[in-house]
Formats: sequence, structure tokens, C-alpha cells
Amino acid sequence: MTPETVGPLSRPVDVMNIPPQGTEAHVVATEEERAALARDFGLPGIQALSGDFKLTSSAKGIHVKGTVKASVTQTCVVTLEQFDSDIEEEVEVDFAESSGMPPEPPTEMHEYEPPDEIVNGQIDLGALTSEFLALGLDPYPRKPGVDFSYRDPADEKDSPFAALNRLKQK
Repeated sequence: MTPETVGPLSRPVDVMNIPPQGTEAHVVATEEERAALARDFGLPGIQALSGDFKLTSSAKGIHVKGTVKASVTQTCVVTLEQFDSDIEEEVEVDFAESSGMPPEPPTEMHEYEPPDEIVNGQIDLGALTSEFLALGLDPYPRKPGVDFSYRDPADEKDSPFAALNRLKQK
């Protein structure tokens, strides 16, 4: 696991140091990390980004549960105006060593989701925070109160098509 492969927000946690009763972890992105993530995600800005996680050992590996919260500035796809919005995403992910993962999902399980991989004895809560921020972003953000409505120019009285139709009828 290297910073180049993970992204601008990296908080590796050594899974061998997680006590049997579990541990809590808090991730807060710095100003530089938020600026880099905003560039990566095509956002005008990220004012705040944090993740609160509970890590527990399981028979398969490590279970991570928590919440990612962010305050971001997005661009409205209708008006192209910038607006601020808050994002909150629930996180629940299992991690396992690659040797413990089945090569193929069992066929009787309809919604099998393989665990994420523990790399070099570590999981990266910064990368997990970034991933769930990305999942929480609306791909077509609209400023609150803005609605996209298509108006057919042929329905308007003064449209060029209405004028041509009047000429045709004469």
C-alpha cells in the first residue's frame, strides 16, 4: 500500500494492533487533503471531511462500521451555480487477508460481496473515507429549489415555428 495507489487521504491502521474488544478510529482530512480530493472528484471545494469508525475482529478478518460526513461545494447541473451541501454515508465493510477470500462467490448466495483486502497487514481508513464520500456524491447535483423543466418551443405562441404555422394556414 503506497500513497500513490491509495490517493491523497491515507490513514493506515495495523490490524494486528486491534484489541479483541475492538477499537474506535476517527479520520479528519486536512486542508491539503480536502483540496486534492476536491480536484480528484471535480468539486469546487470540500470544507470538511471526517469518518468515525468502530473496528472489530471477526472470524474472517476485520469488520469496520461507521459514518463518513462531509460538507462540500457542488455545481448545479441546471443553473451552473455553486451551492453547499452536506453528505452523510453509513459505512459497513469487511476486510480479510487475500488468502482467506474464496476464489469465486458461492452460487447459492445472491448478493455475495467479497471482503476488501487487508494489504501488508493494514487497512486504510483514509481511503475508505474517500471512497464513501465519492459514493455519497450526487452525480447530477441540483441546487435546492431548482427544477429542470423542458419547454417545447412549438408550444409557445411567439415561437418561430408558431409563426411559420400561421403562415402555412393562410
